[in-house]
Amino acid sequence: MRLRLVILVALGLAGGCNGPSGNGPDRGGSTRVNDGGATDGGATDGGVPDGGLTDGGADAGGAPDGGADDGGQDGGAPDAGAIDGGVEDGGVPDAGAPDGGGSIGAIPPASVDVPVSVPASMRGPPFDVPRTLRVPRGFSISVHARIPGARFMAVTPEGALLVSYPHPGTIYLVRPGAGGADPQVTPWVTGLKNPHDLFFHRIGSTQWLYVAESNGVRRYAWTGSGTAPPSEVVVSGLPDRSTPELHGAYAHALKNIALDSQHRLFVSIASTCNVCTSDVQADPMRAAIHVYDATGGNHRLYARGLRNAEGLDFFPGTDVLWVTVNARDEIPYPFQDGTGWYGRVIPLYVDNHPPDSFTPLRDSGNHGWPFCNPNPDGPGGLFDMPLDRDYDTNRNGTAADCARMDRTVLGIQAHSAPLGLLFLQNTAFPSPWKWSAALALHGSWNRRTPTGAKVILVPFTRGDQRPAAPLDLVTGWIGTDQQYWGRPVDVAVDPDGAMFISDDHADAVYRLVRSP
Repeated sequence: MRLRLVILVALGLAGGCNGPSGNGPDRGGSTRVNDGGATDGGATDGGVPDGGLTDGGADAGGAPDGGADDGGQDGGAPDAGAIDGGVEDGGVPDAGAPDGGGSIGAIPPASVDVPVSVPASMRGPPFDVPRTLRVPRGFSISVHARIPGARFMAVTPEGALLVSYPHPGTIYLVRPGAGGADPQVTPWVTGLKNPHDLFFHRIGSTQWLYVAESNGVRRYAWTGSGTAPPSEVVVSGLPDRSTPELHGAYAHALKNIALDSQHRLFVSIASTCNVCTSDVQADPMRAAIHVYDATGGNHRLYARGLRNAEGLDFFPGTDVLWVTVNARDEIPYPFQDGTGWYGRVIPLYVDNHPPDSFTPLRDSGNHGWPFCNPNPDGPGGLFDMPLDRDYDTNRNGTAADCARMDRTVLGIQAHSAPLGLLFLQNTAFPSPWKWSAALALHGSWNRRTPTGAKVILVPFTRGDQRPAAPLDLVTGWIGTDQQYWGRPVDVAVDPDGAMFISDDHADAVYRLVRSP
């Protein structure tokens, strides 16, 4: 009891969590691409109602869009402090060598506040006043395009950008402007049902674009044209607000997808709720990852206990699927330890529990939700967290044995709402930052000191699936009034090494580049 109280008091004083907060084979320098090349086979949403605007940023409870802001907390990552003794620019993890041995050198974190460059034609709110973001030294950032509700992205084989806007059912195409003019933004397809995630995948001689809708998955044979060709539906009947048993309610109806080198299609079906048992009894099971073949056949459950898995990507050179997961909100205190808090919703505890997750999946794995929650208060902090019983659904341990659940490899500060995920190793993003996974944190709505609203990097040694402590890549979407002026959703990298960052709050896509 005494140890837990000391930890909780320390967390409350610090205002943050204690401790450090899949890319299919060759994406060809872009994002959401899988060329179908062979690998070693290894293991393997923003919570919005169907007609509603994206996930509301609710890290865990489907809070309303534009809900409470991030407040500039670290997202559970160290605030760029060193984990290996400290290096320049505030200290950075060593991250290991590209070949698995030695050091690839320091990965400098965000340390310099730079103005956001905004073309004159794009200076509507929130860019009607000067904005700054913090980036690593030598980087600059600009508004590349203004797109309403910009969510998930994919770089096309030609180097253009596709961006989903779920609410009206539109996917936009963003192409370079002629002669240095502003990029051209045009609808590529309209009339879909809440299109969200986008993934390029080659099968034989055909490059396919897979699109996740709230009720299914369709694909297009990519032609490079400015408008969509005819599509074919490969998965239908996925649960959304139209599912009769849900009576028009679904907290996380948007779907996310990825395809591996074996042409397996992975689909995230998120929970309908903050915490409930009906999702694990549903058919198909919700709060789970399902797998199909590339044409939608041979469906089966792949992994479960994942409340809201948004970012899906394969660790480079493998078919090991990693995901970002938004954990629950308003968790009652689960310990009978003499504090008098048992079964009560204590803000000091809720602020840092349970952490969100960045973790690999295994076939038939169970990550605990809604019965078990990762605990960051042990000696390992946010790494390899054990799971506690959920007071609401499993207080006596009779519903599930938490000791048998899959542990989270790396936790992220509770309520950060990690969404987009991209392993950068096979992209053209500059070194040494590319030896990392990039995660977009959408931001909290129910934390006393808001957190998230940033893009972070999780360093890896090449070929080694052991993450180091995260560091900040881009921060600053929180104003001095502790309100969001922007909320990152997804990241993508083009063949020139520029990183695009979508923002459904500022209705923008940014372009982050490193100066030569």
